[in-house]
Amino acid sequence: MGKKNEMTYSQAVAELENIVKSLESSDKANLDLIAQQVKRASELMEFCRKQLTVIDDEIQKIVEGI
Repeated sequence: MGKKNEMTYSQAVAELENIVKSLESSDKANLDLIAQQVKRASELMEFCRKQLTVIDDEIQKIVEGI
């Protein structure tokens, strides 16, 4: 059984894109919503950074093994 809350890099990027679209298309400034979206975007960006670091490490190991 897989983890329910496990997110992929692609899912995180897609959610970030949706947040950006939402912020760009909003005519009214709902500060509470904007704050929530910025916080979530920050969490997603940190997740993506960690994923990229893991992928980079894996690629380096593969290249070294060749």
